[in-house]
Amino acid sequence: MTVHFVGAGPGAADLLTLRAVRLLEVADVCLYAGTYLDADVLGHCRADARLVDTQHLDLDEITAHLVQAHADGLEVVRLCSGDPSLYSAVHEQARRLDAAQVPWDVTPGVPAYAAAAAIVGAELTVPELAQSVVLTRAQARSTVMPPGEKLAAFAATGATLALHLAVTRSRELASELAEHYGDGCPVVVVSKATQPDQLVLRGTLADIGDQVEAAGLRQAAIILVGPALAPDVRGGESFLYAASRERRARG
Repeated sequence: MTVHFVGAGPGAADLLTLRAVRLLEVADVCLYAGTYLDADVLGHCRADARLVDTQHLDLDEITAHLVQAHADGLEVVRLCSGDPSLYSAVHEQARRLDAAQVPWDVTPGVPAYAAAAAIVGAELTVPELAQSVVLTRAQARSTVMPPGEKLAAFAATGATLALHLAVTRSRELASELAEHYGDGCPVVVVSKATQPDQLVLRGTLADIGDQVEAAGLRQAAIILVGPALAPDVRGGESFLYAASRERRARG
């Protein structure tokens, strides 16, 4: 049996991939992070599947469940919020599974930053404004950031920023980013994207701290920063679709 790390997407039960749904439908055991997951996602599981909420478990306890399920010959899914390639602790869990000689694989999911952009109808890479997206996080009660991965260094590029695990430091981060983007730079904060209690805040680096504090946001939010987030954004046009671009007729 294989342990399947599955991206649960941003929350909505209909935003899982077809592969993710198929894996959930046959799973005997499903481990999920209750803090970030809409309960409807678990509706894809069998009625008799064993469900384990991992929000109060450490990595060794989670791994113990995975290893035991494998030993029992059970199909097991480890649901990760968003996409497993970002802040999912897949690396740590996979390392432990390798040591226990338990096979595993990964099924991608819709990342939170993509869901947030979709909700506000924003393209994060607008020609001549921003052609790069930096996915990073803030440090609060979390692992130390590696040397060189400073927010100021990312901001200096002018790229669109997608900040994870940062909502509790919104005011402080906005002040830091304003030195590079300016106070009027557009900001979007999306809490619990695609879930029933989703909340969207739009503002600038000058006022987003006040908005976040007024809304009482403490977790499960993504912050998008950059000129591409302006509601009336006007950038260039893609050369790929330009009328002046020479195209070869297919025949």
